[in-house]
Amino acid sequence: MAVSLVGPGVLYPGAPYAYAAVAEGTGLIFTAGACPLDEQGAVVAPRDIPAQMQRACENLERALAEAGCGLADVLKTTVYVAAQERRDLIEAWRVVEAFFQAHPAPSTLLGVSFLGYQDQLVEIEAVAMRPAV
Repeated sequence: MAVSLVGPGVLYPGAPYAYAAVAEGTGLIFTAGACPLDEQGAVVAPRDIPAQMQRACENLERALAEAGCGLADVLKTTVYVAAQERRDLIEAWRVVEAFFQAHPAPSTLLGVSFLGYQDQLVEIEAVAMRPAV
């Protein structure tokens, strides 16, 4: 089975990893954690969990599109929130819930101490299945 790595496309080109990997022959797609980065690689909206989660979800949708699928093809997501309190998780989840309203795939929501980029508060990754052509 071959693996195809998905490059940045419209996403920030300076990330030191692929944005997704496709297991050819199976159609399974595994995304990297989508971060709240703009096109220049800067974290958007420091200290604003909902705004960062919105951008991270938009970046996830872009990575999925580069891999040949969309939100309706998502099998599962994992959401990470650098949380001080439980309400931080709820703020992030409300954005994810609205974003996936038409396709509420299974998800895991985790509070973590910190994430990879300075001022980053959220991240979301997904497993998806590329539609048959």
